[in-house]
Amino acid sequence: MQKFNSKFKSKFPVKVVSKNLEDTKKFAQEIIENLEQGENLILLQGNLGAGKTCFSQAVLNYLEAEGPFTSPTFVIIKDYEVDFKNKKKVRFKKVYHLDCYRISGNDLLDLGWKDIIKNKENLVLIEWPEKISEVLLKKYVKINFKVLGEGEREVEIS
Repeated sequence: MQKFNSKFKSKFPVKVVSKNLEDTKKFAQEIIENLEQGENLILLQGNLGAGKTCFSQAVLNYLEAEGPFTSPTFVIIKDYEVDFKNKKKVRFKKVYHLDCYRISGNDLLDLGWKDIIKNKENLVLIEWPEKISEVLLKKYVKINFKVLGEGEREVEIS
């Protein structure tokens, strides 16, 4: 898997191939470590089974959030406390993981979206962001997952 560095954002779009779960964990760690101040929104796109939830679980594990980490498919939003005293340079205290497949932007507003996103100590991971595009912030990191084969994914960051 291609390794990023702190300047990877200047090379958008960036494509890497994740060959297994270990690659996904490393990739998730690099994304979190390279978020700039004020960036707290990550949009996760891809078909069913493309790796969006696995990436989210890798982020939660890296941030030492309190688990278990399950898909928010039926509850729409799951929130997790982050071990803010961990040794990593992490500024987030809470992670929100959303699955917006079955909702609209108006539904999300009813669920407290404005309060969630305005707090820069919250990291927000959104699966199916195209369903709520009308309420998204203009500043975000978008990651698109594409299945290449058994366990192998192409991951594009833009």
